[in-house]
Amino acid sequence: MTWELFAVFLGSSIRLATPLLLAGIGEMVSERAGVLNMSIEGMMLMSAFAAAVGAWATGDPLVGLLIGIISVVPVSLLQAFLSNTLRANQIVSGIGINILVLGATTLAYREIFGARSRAEIPGLAKIKPPLLGDIPIIGPAVFEQVWLLYAGIAIIIVTALVLRYTSLGLAIHAAGAEPKAVDKSGLSVTAVRYGVVVFAGFMASLAGAFLSIGDIHTFTEGMTRGAGYLAIASVIFGKWRIGGTTLACLLFGAATALQFQLPALGVNVPNALLIMLPYLLALLAVGGLVGRQMAPATLGEPYRR
Repeated sequence: MTWELFAVFLGSSIRLATPLLLAGIGEMVSERAGVLNMSIEGMMLMSAFAAAVGAWATGDPLVGLLIGIISVVPVSLLQAFLSNTLRANQIVSGIGINILVLGATTLAYREIFGARSRAEIPGLAKIKPPLLGDIPIIGPAVFEQVWLLYAGIAIIIVTALVLRYTSLGLAIHAAGAEPKAVDKSGLSVTAVRYGVVVFAGFMASLAGAFLSIGDIHTFTEGMTRGAGYLAIASVIFGKWRIGGTTLACLLFGAATALQFQLPALGVNVPNALLIMLPYLLALLAVGGLVGRQMAPATLGEPYRR
């Protein structure tokens, strides 16, 4: 493999890993507080659709991004209400929301664009950081990315600092490990868990918008295609840590990039096998074959005083 092809592969891996990383970090925070947010897939799809429609209707991708973020707020509040107030089964309610969003976006897409439309949608601009972007060969291929990627990295760094060094981070960890202790301290476990679900929805909205107006500048029915579930698997793969989750998302991104890289190198591998590879890695992660896993003690369990 030449350096040029390696640079293209690395840049593609980062680009394909970005929506997984954004959604995965939001999911990790939610699970740290004890909420298994299975509706992350639906949140991503809702934002992808709303951002695409907003950008198409106004001609401004920034407006589309804002509409994508706003569109996920009711979805995340619904998930938080079902999980924390009604104490519904978090897996069932999350999957139900995913199915609802898939049906709603498919219907709305066909009504707005038509069943066979592939309308070109204004997309977010790419930027090339100084110095890094000027590195020969590697710079343009790897570091010339949509600005939302760099904004997402900044948000993730802030999230890591909050979780590690602030009282809010301590409360989030405690809400998933010892919720009764949080309750006795005077904080509301329900409020903390509502907050993390909304935060997960915000991160998922960025991920969904990246898919439609950041990456391919269009929307297709069900375009997330399991990306939300891969994001959940990345949290398990990364053992509920930001560093591990980031590496898992990059691994899934690289596995997806192989679908395009290997044929370019003349390697004859069945395309179906390459498409299956990220999900096979996710299955290994969920199956506990990547080392010992220590999930938050009350993950998926509604809090009852």
